[in-house]
Amino acid sequence: MPTTHAAVWIDHEQAKVFVFTRAPGDKEWTVRPHEHHAHVHTRAGKGDSGHTVDESYFHSVADAVKDAAEILIVGPGTAKSELKHHLDHHDPQIARKVTAVEPLDHPSDAQLLAFARKYFKGADQLRGNSPLPG
Repeated sequence: MPTTHAAVWIDHEQAKVFVFTRAPGDKEWTVRPHEHHAHVHTRAGKGDSGHTVDESYFHSVADAVKDAAEILIVGPGTAKSELKHHLDHHDPQIARKVTAVEPLDHPSDAQLLAFARKYFKGADQLRGNSPLPG
């Protein structure tokens, strides 16, 4: 059964994906990069984050959320925007499901779940849908 909502917390080291259904309980996947990402030194003023990301990392995250109807992407740095950019170019059918890309530092799993539940509850109410339980 397709999931209703997915929340992705991502940085350049790991991604946490929480999938919400209308049934009680959550399913969690943790997706890690397939290779260690070395810091790339850049010249000042170039606007580069200094990180290189293995495209298979983003493909793994995309695969984890492919069945979601709506996706919230959060994280502390540039990886969240890089994931959205990747989805726009490589997985446009998934990119269309992204409802927001928001900054969120390093929350605990419980804090991330609370943030995502609050976001999706508000989004569902605006659209007149039944909100998530809890």
